[in-house]
Amino acid sequence: MQAVQEPLRIGVAAVEINNNQQLQIAKGRANQESHFPMFTKSPKHQVLTLQELIGELHQAFATDLVDIDHVQELMASYKSNPADWRRYAKFDRHRYTRNLVDAGNGKFNLIVLCWGEGHGSAIHDHANAHCVMKVLQGELAEVRYAWPHEKQLDANNPTKEPSAIYEIERNTFGQNSICYINDSLGLHRVENPSTVNPAVSLHLYSPPFTTCSVFNKQTGQRTACKVTFWSKFGERRNRVIQEERDPEDN
Repeated sequence: MQAVQEPLRIGVAAVEINNNQQLQIAKGRANQESHFPMFTKSPKHQVLTLQELIGELHQAFATDLVDIDHVQELMASYKSNPADWRRYAKFDRHRYTRNLVDAGNGKFNLIVLCWGEGHGSAIHDHANAHCVMKVLQGELAEVRYAWPHEKQLDANNPTKEPSAIYEIERNTFGQNSICYINDSLGLHRVENPSTVNPAVSLHLYSPPFTTCSVFNKQTGQRTACKVTFWSKFGERRNRVIQEERDPEDN
């Protein structure tokens, strides 16, 4: 994995939540010279605890107009403290886990993801949601991909199929780093590159979603995948859900 260069600052527009809880970009994005935004703006104030962050996020999503820049600022301002999030950090030996921290009154989900040594996700989209990821412990590597293009099989057969997916960027994020992605920026895959150390990350998704699509790198084939939680609100792990998790959702 290549080292991350000094990230470029982006301007992400305010977004509006309509009655279907879908987020729509209200204004254009600034500084389009980078397709791979990483937030670098210094926070206006320090969020000291995870519970304080949750409270601030509820305030940010209290109205129908949400400033994604402000949401990223809040996520950046919290400095990881294991005492805050340890109760949510539940690992599985075989693959990464999602652990729901807060349901955000239906407007967002805040989730702790736990990555064992070498664990990684499939290539996936974000179901028209905004995603902010913050590393709480360890290091995570992200690979971004362009959406697959449809190709025509032959002149006499108008049937189209997706083409192979190609990589467009690699980034590595250390503790307290954050990044932002939505479907207009492409697909991505996240993994823990370490063979000796686990990693933990905090993810905000808005609006929340229960399914997403995973993609075959060689063919671009899309497969619908259910989003499940290994645990909710720091409670006991749900082994049945983990065992029934879609094979593609690795």
